[in-house]
Amino acid sequence: MKTKHIIYMIFFALIAFASCKKDSFLNRSPLSDISPQNFFKNESDLQVYCNQYYSGPNLPVQNFVNQDDDSDDKANLSMNSFLAGTYTVPTTGGQWDFGFIRTCNFFLANYSRATIGDDIKNIYVGETLFFRANDFWKKVKTFGDVPYVNKYITDTSKSVLYGTRMPHKQVMDSVLKDLNFAVAHLPVEAADGRLNKYCALALKARVCLWEGTYRKYFGVGDEATYLQQATDAAEQIMNSGQFDIYSTGKPQTDYYNLFIQDELKGNPEAIMPMRYLTTVLTNNFDRQLGEAGDGYSKDFARSFLCTDGKPTSLSPLYKGDNTPDDEATNRDPRYKQQIATRGFDFLNGDLITLPRIGTSVTSTGYQPIKGRSSSLAAWNASQSTFDVFIFRYAETLLIEAEAKAELGLCTQTVLDNTINKLRDRVGMPHMVIATLVKDPRSDFPALPVLIDEIRRERRIELGAEGFRFDDLHRWHAGTLINNPETVLGMKLTPALRAQYPADQVGSIVVDANNYIRVYPGFTRTWSDKLYLYPLPIQELTLNPNLKQNPGW
Repeated sequence: MKTKHIIYMIFFALIAFASCKKDSFLNRSPLSDISPQNFFKNESDLQVYCNQYYSGPNLPVQNFVNQDDDSDDKANLSMNSFLAGTYTVPTTGGQWDFGFIRTCNFFLANYSRATIGDDIKNIYVGETLFFRANDFWKKVKTFGDVPYVNKYITDTSKSVLYGTRMPHKQVMDSVLKDLNFAVAHLPVEAADGRLNKYCALALKARVCLWEGTYRKYFGVGDEATYLQQATDAAEQIMNSGQFDIYSTGKPQTDYYNLFIQDELKGNPEAIMPMRYLTTVLTNNFDRQLGEAGDGYSKDFARSFLCTDGKPTSLSPLYKGDNTPDDEATNRDPRYKQQIATRGFDFLNGDLITLPRIGTSVTSTGYQPIKGRSSSLAAWNASQSTFDVFIFRYAETLLIEAEAKAELGLCTQTVLDNTINKLRDRVGMPHMVIATLVKDPRSDFPALPVLIDEIRRERRIELGAEGFRFDDLHRWHAGTLINNPETVLGMKLTPALRAQYPADQVGSIVVDANNYIRVYPGFTRTWSDKLYLYPLPIQELTLNPNLKQNPGW
């Protein structure tokens, strides 16, 4: 029987290890009063220590709540300060926190004390390096060059503590080394719901695609190694026979239903899910999604293909957007499975007839419904037990397709084994290399059409899963934020406006073409400084060897 990896919040005895005081650059206060000599004795001790990694932000749980609000996919009621240009340099914090790295390094400095075999020890070293690699990768995405510390820091380690930032490429080479160790030493099947080999491969594929394309499109070189590592990792997952695309043969509902399941245990698409259970661990995601004031942008809505596999600019099936019904007709079935359209059950029989503009439900008229159900039980505050993904097999297939295309190795067979499996779930025509035609409205007019369309497929399949800003970053494509349609909503013609209560839509502002202006009088203007966040003022003051990121 196929074993799927289930993750849930682990309650652990030694929470003190994770509670370092955050008072300076590398959080130098002691991890615990427990002596390493008296603790790291056996496998149980190693496991208990590593339990803390599985909590908090260390696992990239995809809950859909306000995800991608920092991208061209969304225009939330609350303007994103980073894209608005109003984000200011923080005094402290600002994600510049090395406490978790220190927690990992403390383990690596002491685990060898355990009187067990190296094969068992290396499982927990693999877990530690998985989480350390992920944390350093997040820091590189956020700040670029960062100090790389791979040993436990004491108060006497001043030269390391106040050192300079290591170049991005060197940090990422070390991240890859950590991931390779995790892949080599984590078990294929892990006990007690812990990390396994495929989780490490999924993270490696994700990280290597990001780094490979970053190196290519920022012109820093050496991208081929990472792109090849991304496809190698993806193919190990694909060739394992453990995973598949979830489908029950219902293309109009399967994609939507994938994200409102009480139990992802045994779901073939779940490489690594976060599991929620009544009376054990619940969440509030469903209710938050119903009250988020969130909205997909016009730009995102336009990116869905028509049912003939052609973009709206080329398809004779496109009926225009004068009404929400017209716009949703003859579109990729994922349109209606991500955007609330007529007939969607908002809550226990409360059916959508018109997009709920002028309320706190949605900002643009394109209301996100991924992970949002009509269940009263899930609506109850913090009582939802819908499981969510950490690593989803669909992402692995998209990584394989994109990495192969960037290497110039994407054949029709590659597409049939990746993109077209996703299209089969929703009944869309296959992507066929020989018949691809460049979209006149492409966001990437200079790119080969194959890479362009793979990027579109990624955008649609992974909508609201939190990948979009990272994608714009690695593609060096931040200027897409300048597209006026990224802050526009649906078309609100006078005839459509008249169908709403006047007091509900009276304050809604539209542009000259009747598209909702989410932020009247404001347009986004991209600055290249936004590829990186600023370092906090306190860190620059404490460590004169650190320099602020460009533009901040």
